[in-house]
Amino acid sequence: MTEDKLHALETFTESPLFSEREKAALAFAEAMTVTGRKVDPSLRERLKAQFSDDAVIELAGLIAYQNMSSKFNAGLDVPAQGFCRLPD
Repeated sequence: MTEDKLHALETFTESPLFSEREKAALAFAEAMTVTGRKVDPSLRERLKAQFSDDAVIELAGLIAYQNMSSKFNAGLDVPAQGFCRLPD
């Protein structure tokens, strides 16, 4: 991933830097990660248009693993590695 894309993650839905495939995957990650959000039928359709069933399952597993890893690291006070900007 380029640094430009990394810095544009907060606005990926509007950013021309991301393909529709990337936007669908990022929306899926947000829906799985943000409390109170769900993967709705329209997002499922976007995913099906961009990925095979096996790829969606793999994405879900990777997203779930990263969420678990984040909670694990927070619980053990493992410091961030500097890959994303943290809120002040």
